[in-house]
Amino acid sequence: MTGTVIAIHLARTSEAPIESVSEVRAVAGQGLEGDRYFRMTGTYSNRPGRDREMTLIEAEAIEALEREQGIRIPVGDARRNLVTVGVAVNHLVGRDFWVGTVLLRGLRLCEPCAHLSKLIGTNVVPGLIHRGGLRAAIRTTGTVRVGDPIREATTEELSRIPPWEEPASAPGH
Repeated sequence: MTGTVIAIHLARTSEAPIESVSEVRAVAGQGLEGDRYFRMTGTYSNRPGRDREMTLIEAEAIEALEREQGIRIPVGDARRNLVTVGVAVNHLVGRDFWVGTVLLRGLRLCEPCAHLSKLIGTNVVPGLIHRGGLRAAIRTTGTVRVGDPIREATTEELSRIPPWEEPASAPGH
């Protein structure tokens, strides 16, 4: 299973417009430098857990939203940090995977919510149920770039990394 990062998005504060960047520093246990959840200014920052460190969504899911629901949105409007192509992010729940040189752990699906629909002005919830993306924890610090490959980590690679400790995760968002 391999894919590619085709876009990176950050929002500086809760409900702020999404900014597209070509690269971002991912900090283990904290998130993406400059993003609302790294700064603890996101809408759900008051809920503990590592599941806001990074979010991913498939470009294919956004294309399906238009094809099946007639709703066309720019990829940044999904408000996920990374937009991918060629990888089924739902299959990465509970798995370790690389985005370029950064190791992540897929924690849970990033289901769409009414708050997302409110921010973009259209109800995307029905079209993104079970394909709204993935919430991931950052295991190793490094830089993520547009064009980086995405692939599952091997057992050998994981043997050289400190073991994963399951984080406490807040229910919901």
